[in-house]
Amino acid sequence: MRNIIFLAVIITLFATACKKNNNNGSSCTTNAASIAGAYKITGVTYKANVTSAEMDYFNILFPDACERDNVYTFQTNGTYQLKDAGKACSPAADNNGTWSVSGNTMLTDGDANTIESFNCKTLILVNTDTQTPGDKLKLTLTKQ
Repeated sequence: MRNIIFLAVIITLFATACKKNNNNGSSCTTNAASIAGAYKITGVTYKANVTSAEMDYFNILFPDACERDNVYTFQTNGTYQLKDAGKACSPAADNNGTWSVSGNTMLTDGDANTIESFNCKTLILVNTDTQTPGDKLKLTLTKQ
């Protein structure tokens, strides 16, 4: 179960992006330089299909408190690091890999995902068909 959760997080983290304005009105593009930085996952929702209600999935995807405060750092050189920050899990969930952005697609370790929005502070990643055809998993990451 933990491997499935980690894979879903990584897949969702590396989704595609569209342009939005940040709070001060300047343009925020979805490229490696803009996205690079440290993030925490601050929200997770799940829809079983297009007609179902969106459910809060944060505590389901991350049942242990030690998983809810991890920091994901995306470097401009195309590498990322997952740091088991705050309350540490046993064993620690530290990990690393590669990521990239091309157009509206973000790849993490070769897995393509969609960035629903990015305003230079909040990155919302979407992954579909994660458990059943037509479902939608949405992760909200907040830059630290």
